[in-house]
Amino acid sequence: MTTAFSRRWEHAVVTGGAGFVGSHLCHALLDSGSAVTCVDDFSTGRPENISGLLDHPGFTLVRANVSEPFFVDRPPDLVLHFASPASPADYLRLPLHTLETGSLGTRHALALAHRSDARFLLASTSEVYGDPQQHPQNERYWGNVNPVGPRSVYDEAKRFGEALTTAEAEVHGTDAGIVRLFNTYGPRMRGHDGRAVPTFVRQALDGEPLTVTGDGRQTRSLCYIDDTVRGILAAAAHGLRGPVNIGNPTEITMLELARLVIELTGSGSEIRFIERPTDDPAVRCPDITLARDKLEWEPRIDAEEGLRRTIAWFREHADARS
Repeated sequence: MTTAFSRRWEHAVVTGGAGFVGSHLCHALLDSGSAVTCVDDFSTGRPENISGLLDHPGFTLVRANVSEPFFVDRPPDLVLHFASPASPADYLRLPLHTLETGSLGTRHALALAHRSDARFLLASTSEVYGDPQQHPQNERYWGNVNPVGPRSVYDEAKRFGEALTTAEAEVHGTDAGIVRLFNTYGPRMRGHDGRAVPTFVRQALDGEPLTVTGDGRQTRSLCYIDDTVRGILAAAAHGLRGPVNIGNPTEITMLELARLVIELTGSGSEIRFIERPTDDPAVRCPDITLARDKLEWEPRIDAEEGLRRTIAWFREHADARS
């Protein structure tokens, strides 16, 4: 059976390692006995996410923008490329940086993996499916993406990153894989990053109205961060080459999510409906047949339990809500 840690990594490089998902990967890899180099320019990552690791003997921080050539002290045997603005608030604020990270940053991370003979894993996204016309979405679906819409800087950066990763594997034989992450949530998110879970939790804890876009019937599939990290590391260990969906196939509408957050926080907040963003997907749900069959992976933590853990973290870290 393939498990997340069935392959022992001596030294892993995590680009975007101070970000939400990246910092959880750094912690998990260190816990498994790997040395970890975190590469981050802190354009969206938070120093607080890795502050507890700075004194760890196996942890190294390299402050660098991966869109420019960067260097690490010793060759890795695993490169996890997770650098990129990922929330709407960030990639709309940093459109060119997002595109450069997905293109030049991916090229530089691939070059590091190639010259080190390391396994490479690209963090892609369910956003490559756009506003999907296939439901649920499997890895063979090519998507329905607006290449010039406001979300395109993120969508197309990830699509280009996938194409570049595939070409690198074909031309140079780099051991490269792709994970398409669906709506991950949990501790270390930022309350104002524009994504539904941290936005609703922040609003509920602060007694503000929960702002549901449109009529709230659009769906998302929420995967708790611990499950996502297990899936990522399972994909790295397996050596799967093509893209694989990592997400929770249980859908929830945004209105149902808002009501659940109000219930779990005990908040007196009301729900307020606001205008729905341009190109906002109507549905989002992964087909995880490939992950189940090849990685023997599926999520274990349901939305209620994951939200309880996330709410508890936001209560304890009020600074993340500001």
